[in-house]
Amino acid sequence: MLRVGSVALARSFYYRSVGGAHVRSIGPSSLHSCHEPKSVILDQTRCFFFGSSGNDDNNGDDKKDGDSKTKKEEANEEKKDDSNKGDEAEPDKSEQSASLNNSSKYKKSRTGSGYSSSGSSNVLLPASRLGFGDQAPRYPHLMAIPILSRPVFPGVLTPLTITDKDTIKALEKVVAGGAGGYLGLFLKKDHPNDVGKGLEKPEIITDPSDLYKVGTFAQIQRLTKSNRVDEDDEDSSHIFTGDSSDTDHDMDNETSDRGGEPKPYASLLLMPHRRINLLSVDEVGPPIDVTVSHWDRLKYVRGEDSSRDDTIRALSQEVLGTIREVAQMNALFKEQVVNLVPSSHMFDMNDPYRLADFAAALSIGGNTEDLQAVLEEKDPELRLHKSLVLLSKEREVSKLQREISAKVEEKMSEAQRKYFLTEQLKSIKKELGMEKDDKETLIDKYRKKLAEYPCIPDEINEIIESEMDKISHLEKNSAEFNITRTYLDWLTNIPWGVVTTENFNITSARRVLDRDHYGMDEVKETILQFIAVGKLKGSVQGKILCLAGPPGVGKTSIAESVAAALGRKFYRFSVGGMSDVSEIKGHRRTYVGAMPGKIIQCLKSSGSANPLVLIDEIDKLGRDHRGDPASALLEVLDPSQNHTFRDHFIDAPVDISKCLFMCTANDLGRIPAPLLDRMEVIQLSGYDVPDKLEIAEKYLVPKSMVNSGLMIDKSETSKDDENVEGEKKESQDEGAEERVPSYQLAEGVPDTLSIERSALESLVRWYCREAGVRNLQKKIDKITGLLSLQVVAEEEGAQLTDKSSRKSESWKVSSDNLHEYVGKPIFTSDRLYEKDPLPHGIVMGLAWTSMGGSALYIETQGIKRGLDSEGKPRGGGKLNTTGQMGDVMKESTQIAYTVARARLAEIDSTNSYFDDTDIHMHVPEGATPKDGPSAGITMVTAMLSLATDKPIKSDLAMTGEVSLTGKVLAVGGIKEKTMAARRAGIKTIILPEDCRRDWEELPEYLKEGLDIHFASDYSSVYDVAFGR
Repeated sequence: MLRVGSVALARSFYYRSVGGAHVRSIGPSSLHSCHEPKSVILDQTRCFFFGSSGNDDNNGDDKKDGDSKTKKEEANEEKKDDSNKGDEAEPDKSEQSASLNNSSKYKKSRTGSGYSSSGSSNVLLPASRLGFGDQAPRYPHLMAIPILSRPVFPGVLTPLTITDKDTIKALEKVVAGGAGGYLGLFLKKDHPNDVGKGLEKPEIITDPSDLYKVGTFAQIQRLTKSNRVDEDDEDSSHIFTGDSSDTDHDMDNETSDRGGEPKPYASLLLMPHRRINLLSVDEVGPPIDVTVSHWDRLKYVRGEDSSRDDTIRALSQEVLGTIREVAQMNALFKEQVVNLVPSSHMFDMNDPYRLADFAAALSIGGNTEDLQAVLEEKDPELRLHKSLVLLSKEREVSKLQREISAKVEEKMSEAQRKYFLTEQLKSIKKELGMEKDDKETLIDKYRKKLAEYPCIPDEINEIIESEMDKISHLEKNSAEFNITRTYLDWLTNIPWGVVTTENFNITSARRVLDRDHYGMDEVKETILQFIAVGKLKGSVQGKILCLAGPPGVGKTSIAESVAAALGRKFYRFSVGGMSDVSEIKGHRRTYVGAMPGKIIQCLKSSGSANPLVLIDEIDKLGRDHRGDPASALLEVLDPSQNHTFRDHFIDAPVDISKCLFMCTANDLGRIPAPLLDRMEVIQLSGYDVPDKLEIAEKYLVPKSMVNSGLMIDKSETSKDDENVEGEKKESQDEGAEERVPSYQLAEGVPDTLSIERSALESLVRWYCREAGVRNLQKKIDKITGLLSLQVVAEEEGAQLTDKSSRKSESWKVSSDNLHEYVGKPIFTSDRLYEKDPLPHGIVMGLAWTSMGGSALYIETQGIKRGLDSEGKPRGGGKLNTTGQMGDVMKESTQIAYTVARARLAEIDSTNSYFDDTDIHMHVPEGATPKDGPSAGITMVTAMLSLATDKPIKSDLAMTGEVSLTGKVLAVGGIKEKTMAARRAGIKTIILPEDCRRDWEELPEYLKEGLDIHFASDYSSVYDVAFGR
């Protein structure tokens, strides 16, 4: 990549290679060994050069660049060197003319006139070809190099790096061609939408207009290339003057540091001489060939205009003053000046052109266009003014840099001062006994915390004392100190022996449970029994309950109510998807970021040793390479083990036997048997229509109305008032009355606004048939949300869309206008087949799912077999099944088919239906997976209905497993199936005889109006189904 290096780097190159204003040629005696090249040593005090105009008439204008004595001495040395060449040919003087140039179109290699050939590693030119400043030749055709970032000013040594291989080879030919190695340097324009911007080879251009029209005529002082440019060359560099071993080493290191394959590059050290105009780009290249015209040296003649002289003098003085001011503020700028001004004759107050160039070259962060404008300017006053603008910007930046530095230093000094004073204050207080150090304060805090606990186990006490003794001897900034401190923080925050006061009042507990939840009698009875046992024994031990049921039946919310009824703290955490044992039993203290598991966190969070801990979604535990959390819970949920529970982080026995653990699950089949064995399982069935109506009226509708702003809870308002006034009184009596919610419509809400019972019945029947009430709550929230919008819109007079606007005159939501709020009904009928009796071969069964009970139809259809060529039926009887059945259900179909054939032979031995017909059995809905044996008697009945051509009445449903001999076996989920039958409008149910006890445990409202039949053999089912 092409880069313009810093002046400091240029100076370092320069000190190794360049000297005074003229270079002396080196004769053959100096070239006796290519392995030991010698540099041309020039005056090291000069790095900014201004030669004459190049014409003999103007040579006297640059007497500062060398006197006649020096020139004569050099000429004598040149003659002496030339005389030592022997038979070597004299250089052709015509090559000095303007027609001889170093562009790619006019390359000439010299092999005999004392010049090296192009294959040599050292190319040395005679002094007559190495003029500096305006003494340099004026070639009209040049090879051009685009420059990025900033232009190059005459007299400033400039290092460049070239990465284009073709350009590098062309540069080698230019250097080896014997014409002095001259180039044209032109600043490349920065186009905002330039597609080539950011390329790795910026020395390549695609359009001649990419270059500015004014550039710099420069001479190559050093050319060093990498091995990658030409892998066939034995030497890796071409040196114009001096030894390049140091440079090669630096560049190779730079390439290797970037990583990957080293890229070809060439390092140039250039001496710019004068300004040139770009007349045309003859070849875009690479390399780039251009035609240029050289500027004559611009001289300012004083005395012609006194006013102009004063202006230029004032600008010059201001430039010098600004340089001095910026150098005092900016160390980097000062170093730049020192590098460019090693002596006082660097610039001249009497030459505004040189002074302006010098000032522009000092600008570190100058704008590219502003710097180019200085390069292009011919008027001395304007050039000085533009340079002064650049220096003024540098001055403002330096002032801002100084302010920032001062602020940072002030903050640092203030922080250090505060730190020293604080440390001194601590030392003084410690000497006076007014304050202890941090470790003593920390240990005192731990001891005060431990004093609050009524009973700390001896083993725990020993561990705490040992850790506090260890922390007192540790360095405060050590890693072991922080680990020990974290360990002590957890040990001292576990509530050792702290328990909350138990509520042994059964009446009060029952009131709390009934206040928040409807039904759930089994859960409530279990809690009341737990309270009664604790009251009789005088102490309470832990218990492990598992609430299993479909989603939305209140498993999680009932746990919080149980905690309130018992007077315990409540802590909940979900284990759904958990697969890391450390979440339960904690991490080892050796790990970074180690912490205890959820059980210890529960004790610290609740601040008591007997909280109610809800472990949610226990049937959804994961398992992977990090362990099996279900196995870790075995210790937690085992009453005989959890009094010495050991967390990996605490690594000491912790008694959690007083905790009441409650778990929730949707499917008990997914819980490992050893874990399920440790829990007392309470099955929660789905809600029936009457249950959902009661829940909606008493809980869901008021809660939704309050959340929507349509109602306010007066009891909560009065409670808040009491808290603000500080007049709240807590009754310690066991029979204290619980606060009963009291609702009223909010201000601005119409008095007639309400959701009638008919609307709730329609919601339950036609919109929300799932076992729980979660979807019902969503529908009610949708209704109250739309009511709130209508109330506010009417109050503000806002216009609503047709969908949101109120259609009826009344504010009451009933079954008639319910569709305006929740849309069209999801279900349009209670049953798939409405007519009575059902078509032949169709019977309704009852199924259990994790979402509750469901009515399930069994459909059968006979397919008459075709006849062969002899007129006989093809094949034998065959049964096809569809409906995404599981393996167990598929086996049940085969058993039912065998039982049906056997029963048909008993009923009518002359009936050959199964021999003549193939049976296709289907269980809708086809997209729903189904499994289980409970549809056995239903399948047999459906096939017999098809074979005997007798229909089954539509209000009959049945469930039960059938054995190969026709025995009817027990099934589960009787309550859910009964509720599903009631939802479907079933009047007659057939159940297995072994399920009679389950039926008798059902509440009366579920059994009311149902004709129940129990069967121990299929013959009993046949008699009920076919009316015998």
